[in-house]
Amino acid sequence: MSEPGWALQKAVWSAVTNDTGVIQALGGPHVYDDVPRRTPLPYVTFGTSEVRDWSTGCEDAHEHVMTLMVWTPARGRKRAAAIMEALRAALHERALILDGHRLVSLRHDYSEVRREEDGERLRGLVRFRALSEPVV
Repeated sequence: MSEPGWALQKAVWSAVTNDTGVIQALGGPHVYDDVPRRTPLPYVTFGTSEVRDWSTGCEDAHEHVMTLMVWTPARGRKRAAAIMEALRAALHERALILDGHRLVSLRHDYSEVRREEDGERLRGLVRFRALSEPVV
């Protein structure tokens, strides 16, 4: 069985890189765990990911908090908002298939946009909360 956080990340990556709305908002399937050098903006990266034990007395489960980060040019606030909405639409309450686990729920939790200190980029955060159970 795969690690639950990795199983969720793979399923999320597959969902967003195959989603028409996300691809249109980004101008292609520009979603990375490790961004290639000189990759032009905009793109999405995987940010902070947390997995917590959510087991009951008789069933194993995991709570996930996953952040996707949207990177756009500093003048791209409208585009950042469109990308963030496309990510929310692609993932909120979707039934994704996880390797070795069953996704119980996946919900959009929080979004924000910040200007980076370099003044050249905006960084959007889109956070999701999920619950999963191992497939036995």
